[in-house]
Amino acid sequence: MKKWIISIVVLLLVGCGLFWMTAGQDMRRLVLNFPTDTNVLFWSTPERDAAFRVLDRVPVLSESRVIAAGEDPYPLPEGEPLDIGMDVDAFMASQRAAALVIVHDGKIRLEQYGLDFGPEGRWTSFSVAKSFTSTLVGAAIRDGYIKSIDDTVSEYIPDLQGSAYDNVTIEQLLTMTSGVQWNEDYADPQSDVARFGSHQAEPGVDVTVSYMRQLESEAEPGTQWVYKTGETNLIGVLASAAANKPLAEYLSDKVWKPFGMEQDATWLLGSTGHEISGCCVQAATRDFARFGLFIMGGGIANGEPVLPDGWIAEATTKQADIGRSGEGYGYQWWTMDDGAYSARGIFGQGIFIDPQRNLVIASNGNWPQATDRQGGNQGKERLAFYRQVQLAIDREAQPSMPVDTAR
Repeated sequence: MKKWIISIVVLLLVGCGLFWMTAGQDMRRLVLNFPTDTNVLFWSTPERDAAFRVLDRVPVLSESRVIAAGEDPYPLPEGEPLDIGMDVDAFMASQRAAALVIVHDGKIRLEQYGLDFGPEGRWTSFSVAKSFTSTLVGAAIRDGYIKSIDDTVSEYIPDLQGSAYDNVTIEQLLTMTSGVQWNEDYADPQSDVARFGSHQAEPGVDVTVSYMRQLESEAEPGTQWVYKTGETNLIGVLASAAANKPLAEYLSDKVWKPFGMEQDATWLLGSTGHEISGCCVQAATRDFARFGLFIMGGGIANGEPVLPDGWIAEATTKQADIGRSGEGYGYQWWTMDDGAYSARGIFGQGIFIDPQRNLVIASNGNWPQATDRQGGNQGKERLAFYRQVQLAIDREAQPSMPVDTAR
């Protein structure tokens, strides 16, 4: 018996050793820093460093669905290096950036990686996915699956009938002006955004719908802007139901394949099988940049329009006042009064688009905190970097322009 036990132990040790030798660097990092909390908002920095690059490869963390790419990638040729006039290495370190890709006039002017991440990897998007989701609503309107954003949400999600969302329109969900009460405090374990991910759905009801239909109104629909990740998840349920296919498949059909993304991406799933549409697309940073090019180019893929006429102009201009000078909110896009707009995700994910300068900046990272509201300044620092890139491009166009009037 003793020899038998020793043999089993030896086999286990050998097996663990073989796993350790054959596992990739990402998986070894995760084993050493596996999250001890079930809620990503409360993971440590090393846990996030390890997990953000493998969320779709570890079923115990999350199930996911593939967003299939095509066979003909959209070209991203290398351009002349952009002289930004600042220490990019220091910026990357301060941002705890995993990736930074700047595309100007269709060419990569800067591409840099950190945190042992690289162009072959996929990093999670967090709320950058919101802008993907709203784009699929536009696609569903053009395809005839959704009649109008003036339709009520409960027409497409009957389980919301009789709830606070019964008379809320799709447009009010897109602009986060439903008037339904919600707490998006990432540091509060009792906030809605912290609790709704672990909600136990009622039998036969999508988990997001099950949670959201219990909420109460606090304002008339259309009168008050409050940021609500749960409502983007509702938008995803609605778009998926209208198109009668999973969001990952719909995004692949409408954008990922025909526009020419380089790599398959993935979309994490909730407990009842829908994509978590307010969050969690895993993609290569170059492909996040390509999505910015798709939007900036008018939503054309493989020579065909994907979105209704005028959709992008409406989606990327201020539809709701968020109480900050020079900024607003469109259809799940953050807008700026100078015509630029962005998709933003907690912990440092972003796609910045400036049509005036034909500029896209895609970035991924792991900030020490979710947003500046938790005490950091990475968001302000990133915005200042965007402005510095704009200045650099303006100086290239007009070399004699004085620095203080370059914008």
